[in-house]
Amino acid sequence: MPASNHSRRKFIKQTTQTGLLVAGAGALHLNAWALGGIANNLQTGFDQTPLPYAYAALEPFIDAATMELHYSKHAAAYAKNLKEAVVAENINTQQLLEAALATTSKYSTKFRNNGGGHYNHELFWRCMKPGAAAAKPEGALAKAIDNSFNSFEAFKTQFADAAKSRFGSGWAWLIISADKKLKISSTANQDNPLMDIAEVKGTPILALDVWEHAYYLKYQNRRPEYIENWFKTVNWEFVAQRFSGI
Repeated sequence: MPASNHSRRKFIKQTTQTGLLVAGAGALHLNAWALGGIANNLQTGFDQTPLPYAYAALEPFIDAATMELHYSKHAAAYAKNLKEAVVAENINTQQLLEAALATTSKYSTKFRNNGGGHYNHELFWRCMKPGAAAAKPEGALAKAIDNSFNSFEAFKTQFADAAKSRFGSGWAWLIISADKKLKISSTANQDNPLMDIAEVKGTPILALDVWEHAYYLKYQNRRPEYIENWFKTVNWEFVAQRFSGI
């Protein structure tokens, strides 16, 4: 066989094998991500992950323009600034972000704002999904909500009140406290209940962003209307997964 033909066939074989390895690695990554969304749904890394639906998928409740701006500009900036903070402060990115947030008081305001901003948004995107307008909690989560707040409607009222009464920018949360009880809380700016500086501490299982950039293009100053319509996007299956993972 001529040397040139041998080299060509060897190159094709190696290229094919490499392609299969890359494809296999990609599939493994996707499978790990998919499993992580269920089995490890309490874990958050330091990188921005892909939005799990199209920008327009939550319309008419949340418009595409808001989603694109929110995800690609605001949330992306938190992820970028977080990377700068962890380098400057030598924060171990091999740990989960939750672990670093639990010791927020050790770090700078830049880490606090951007670490919180990144975590909060990564959770927020997954607390919503298309086609959820008629959905309600089921199973163990529904029972826990009834036990803690008397009814699902009472829970919605209390949660909405926490979101509406947050002065300025911030978040409303449904959390599980250290004593395994469901509680509603609210934080300012990009703080969250994982932080050691939080007034009410716990593990968030549901997050609502009430910064104006989350709703102003569509709702202007009508935050209560935004909150009411946001409930029609809640991914209760994901919230239940987080609840069962505590």
